[in-house]
Amino acid sequence: MGKYNITEKKERDAAYRTLVSPALMDDLKERILDIVVMQKKYKDKNYSARKLAEDLGTNTRYVSAVVNVRFHMNYTSFINKYRIEEAMSILTDKRYQDLRIEQVSDMVGFANRQSFYASFYKFTGITPKEYKQQHSTAAAKPKKTK
Repeated sequence: MGKYNITEKKERDAAYRTLVSPALMDDLKERILDIVVMQKKYKDKNYSARKLAEDLGTNTRYVSAVVNVRFHMNYTSFINKYRIEEAMSILTDKRYQDLRIEQVSDMVGFANRQSFYASFYKFTGITPKEYKQQHSTAAAKPKKTK
């Protein structure tokens, strides 16, 4: 086990994944992206797979199957991916330079600092603080001219 107790999960075969037709999977994939990404539902701390299934008019097994097969991750990792990408953007944006890490975590939908740090580290290999420092020092260095 490494930093933040992140362990790799073993791939399991779930029988229900094969019950969803490829056409239905493609349709649900597009609708999931619309709801989660375009409507930015990932920012909602309480937006569960059950709520997504309700919004899609389907069940959580189908949502889980589509996310697993089409995005190659579980629902939580899928949602956290978009949260982390937005957090990375905020952490490097000069308009938000005075925000604390906890405020950024809250803005992108994490319920607490620990889950934010663990997810950020899992996706980037560094902490949010390290990421912010690396990008603020890189932006602060003057470019050499000849």
